Amino acid sequence: MTGASSGDAADAGALPGRPRASVASGAATARAVNVLAPNPSPMTLDGTNTWIVAEPSSDLAVVIDPGPLDEAHLRAVIATAEQAGKRVALTLLTHGHPDHAEGAARFAELTRTPVRALDPALRLGDEGLAAGDVVATGGLELRVVPTPGHTADSLCFHLPADRAVLTGDTVLGRGTTVVAHPDGRLGDYLDSLRRLRSLTVDDGVTTVLPGHGPVLEDAQGAVEYYLAHRANRLAQVETAVENGLVTASEVVAEVYANVDRTLWPAAELSVRAQLEYLREHGLTR
Repeated sequence: MTGASSGDAADAGALPGRPRASVASGAATARAVNVLAPNPSPMTLDGTNTWIVAEPSSDLAVVIDPGPLDEAHLRAVIATAEQAGKRVALTLLTHGHPDHAEGAARFAELTRTPVRALDPALRLGDEGLAAGDVVATGGLELRVVPTPGHTADSLCFHLPADRAVLTGDTVLGRGTTVVAHPDGRLGDYLDSLRRLRSLTVDDGVTTVLPGHGPVLEDAQGAVEYYLAHRANRLAQVETAVENGLVTASEVVAEVYANVDRTLWPAAELSVRAQLEYLREHGLTR
């Protein structure tokens, strides 16, 4: 999967957890401001959320996911930071899909900042990102949380001061995300969701700042919904296989029959991941 990345479109409605009514550029928490990229689509929902994160008292900011290679959007991110009295000091990527990362190299040119990512191919500078890292800029603290599954290189960023987590495409503000097989793996994704649930239970995280869609103000409810959704989808796929369906496309036609067919290719990626998961666990041949 080379482009945008959101949405198991069978569930395009609002998630539980008091999602905000709309997606718009502006402050979401005391430290996080969204600049919405102009790339709406069935796969990217309203567009990519580019996050500017900074301590209120600092003049330094971190940008997470500059978004697509859109000059006007990249300059709008810089202008938004400057209007708040901030200078962009660092760029972080949640993962490498183009709707999040394609603009990163140009953004680095404009801001003269390094780009840190899990995937070495996406980095600009000497430092990457790894599990347990704490990104500290201008007094801001962001904790790196590995969340593979949507893609192998997916990360989330825990913002303890706002009791928030920036989730990229791992949890969306509306609908559910695709497991982008073969790079994405369902077993990894389920483990990542459980890791996020632990943040809500053990670390007090209440707010999801997603890569697409509105902010969610009940993080635990959203993650529990995702886990239940995945269990339900897996059961549906298993039943379809037991009923004699063999290929991923056959399963999609059965399980996603009521979904817009333009979204079936994304659904097929998730179904391939589910079939692989069932085989690995001895539940199908």
